[in-house]
Amino acid sequence: MNMPMLLTITRIVAVPVLVVIMLTPFPGQEIAAFAIFIFACLTDLFDGFWARRKKMTTVLGSLLDPTADKLLIASALICLVETHVVASWIAIIIIGREIAVTGFRAIAASRGCNIPASGWGKVKMLLETVTIAILILGPDRMGIIYKLARTAGLWLIVAMAVFSAAEYFARFGPQVLSRDSSS
Repeated sequence: MNMPMLLTITRIVAVPVLVVIMLTPFPGQEIAAFAIFIFACLTDLFDGFWARRKKMTTVLGSLLDPTADKLLIASALICLVETHVVASWIAIIIIGREIAVTGFRAIAASRGCNIPASGWGKVKMLLETVTIAILILGPDRMGIIYKLARTAGLWLIVAMAVFSAAEYFARFGPQVLSRDSSS
């Protein structure tokens, strides 16, 4: 167990805590949920940086890290759907994209093809993180910024989700599909 792996596991453990806080009304709920969400996002920032810089990358870490990211974003989105902040169709598109790209990467890996994270995927993740954080804080704390995040932010995330998925499939699809599944 190295430090980057510990950070990834901490992010995974933070997910159920975030869900409970987001779905349990109490004074200061938004601040507590925001703090947990930002903390989890920071573990994502530092685990990969640390693993690469200190040459502590592992196969397990490379599998758990994106899984932890998807759990965090999907859980927050589902909670925001439950609280009527995000429309369910938006969450379905965003989460569906994550499942599709993860499945595609798994197929590619089984055929000996590594698909690195794209710049568009990183932009999408940044947009998701910022928008979800604003939506967690809510309209009382964020005012007009909340309204912008709830409309323009979510539309941008949907557009980036579709675009970045299409980019992955267009860029790597021919290479992955041309490889014999037995090699």
